[in-house]
Amino acid sequence: TYAGYIRLYIKPKLGGIPLNKLTTNDIQQFCAWMKSDDHMGKGRIADSQIRNCYSLCHRALEKARTEHLIPRDPTEGHKLSPVRYEEMKILSREAMQKLLIQAKEENYYELFLLELATGLRRGEILALHWDDLNFRTGALRVERQVHRVKGELVVSPPKTKAGNRTVLLPAPVLNVLQSYKQTVRSRWMFPSSVKEDAPMDPAAVRKRLQTVLDRAECKRLRFHDLRHTFATHALTSGVDVKTLSGILGHTRSAFTLDTYTHTTGD
Repeated sequence: TYAGYIRLYIKPKLGGIPLNKLTTNDIQQFCAWMKSDDHMGKGRIADSQIRNCYSLCHRALEKARTEHLIPRDPTEGHKLSPVRYEEMKILSREAMQKLLIQAKEENYYELFLLELATGLRRGEILALHWDDLNFRTGALRVERQVHRVKGELVVSPPKTKAGNRTVLLPAPVLNVLQSYKQTVRSRWMFPSSVKEDAPMDPAAVRKRLQTVLDRAECKRLRFHDLRHTFATHALTSGVDVKTLSGILGHTRSAFTLDTYTHTTGD
């Protein structure tokens, strides 16, 4: 991803400027260029990508400053405009029931039930082993993720230290998984149906979710919106932000607060 930011955005606009000639004005023009609607004929770049590019520049230039290659970091003194949040799609309790009823017909009930009960990221839930779950205590360890790199499925540790965490499952969910385990002959909790000893493909889960939503007559949403659904219902049920931040694997509680407090009037 970082290589893509450098190749697509940073190098074309800033790559021709010598390091010791780079100014704050250059950084400002770079950010304005990324925000322009006709950027490279491909339309506007998402705010999140602009912030990621800016952050990457800032870290590189701060490193250059500490190594005395430049007297100051040109990103200092430039502030990005506030993030424009995309509207989250949250399932109501009724819609969650409809989703789970249809998921049972599609043999995806346990996966979506666990997601709505924990808010795990898609890569995290698909990377779970049965050894990660203690059926006696209900403790579920999250210590790896699955994602695609150049078309191949790769299993790796979570991106941040906060991503390594333990989530406690409610007893009803634990009971469902206990029964489900009897039907699975794999170390993976949600194994691939086409490849031996491999986790389920994230892309396949994304496609199946849309099928389940359509057949359940629910609005279409992303898998990540199931995570948003869990977090929003947790907040409205009285879970405090610090606890929720730990469950979600956020590095800072402030991020949880910024992300979710605008989803509910309370």
